[in-house]
Amino acid sequence: MPNRVSWEPIFSLGNPTLDAQHQGILVQINALADCIDAAIADNTSDSNQRFDSAFQAHMATAAEHFAAEEAQLTLCAYPALEEHHNERDEFNYLTNEIITTENFERAELQRFLSLWWVGHIVGSATKYRAALATLPSF
Repeated sequence: MPNRVSWEPIFSLGNPTLDAQHQGILVQINALADCIDAAIADNTSDSNQRFDSAFQAHMATAAEHFAAEEAQLTLCAYPALEEHHNERDEFNYLTNEIITTENFERAELQRFLSLWWVGHIVGSATKYRAALATLPSF
């Protein structure tokens, strides 16, 4: 069974751009879960192709998100920016080299992504909230 994740108030960074991106990522994670459910229901390769397309879109969104997060953290002179780079690099390595459809079933990949992103979002809220609060609101 795939994991579905709902946005919780505790996830909020207080930064409208990054919060919207985090919410969008959770929507994508849930869309991947929908693809898994469809594959179980109809057992066709078309469902796998939909998952693969949604996964590629997710990877593009993830890259955009990490760049936006880095830009915001740079603006507020976040002192541990290297830690953010390490997290981005770890995600890229895992999703490009290890946690792939060649190595894991799509349901396992979706569950991994749901858990990884919840960890990232909760960790971001804990680590970045105070620093991001120093930025002007638009």
